[in-house]
Amino acid sequence: MLLTELLTPDRIQVPLRGASKDALLEELVEVLRRGGYLSDPADVLRAVRAREEVLSTGIGSGVAIPHGKSNSAPELVMAAGVAPAPVDFDALDGRPVTLVFLLVGPESAAGAHVKALSRISRLVRRDALRERLAAARTPDDFLAVLAEAEST
Repeated sequence: MLLTELLTPDRIQVPLRGASKDALLEELVEVLRRGGYLSDPADVLRAVRAREEVLSTGIGSGVAIPHGKSNSAPELVMAAGVAPAPVDFDALDGRPVTLVFLLVGPESAAGAHVKALSRISRLVRRDALRERLAAARTPDDFLAVLAEAEST
């Protein structure tokens, strides 16, 4: 599974405007709502917040991968964004985040959901990739960096 199959420029917010964890979650759910990818954005936001209550999805090194399962997303969808200033996300390493990848889908897409989470986690382990994604100034730039990383 390629992340560039789940992301399009209209699902990337550069820069993110939120200055808190919850504001970032709301903003990325709104990105998906605006694109017509969700039937009930409030339900998706509840699912993502519920997952955050279990354990923060701030995986470390300035990256968060909030996610949830909701039938309000008829298929697996992703939104991503770059915060211009680091945001406290209760990350596992205690560091604030600048890169956020939101992943939501129905229960029936659980396998693809896990594969996408794994793919994101593997890619963002690379320091140079994180730096290039964080430096992206437009959704197209962000997507181009991701596409290049997935092709190598």
